[in-house]
Amino acid sequence: MEGIRFVTDDKGQKVAVMIDLQKYGELWEDFYDSLTVRLRVKEPRESLETVKKHLRKQSKLDD
Repeated sequence: MEGIRFVTDDKGQKVAVMIDLQKYGELWEDFYDSLTVRLRVKEPRESLETVKKHLRKQSKLDD
């Protein structure tokens, strides 16, 4: 595929990929976002109300 190259090891196994960001930058952003979500899936969560309270205390949110 034009704009995408696979990097292989000594055994010919694909170990990395190089992506032409000029051509596929938007796809890369989607891929990166998806990967970030997977990595953070077990992190503790806060409710929206809790986040809003913290932001109000820091004067970063007006209601």
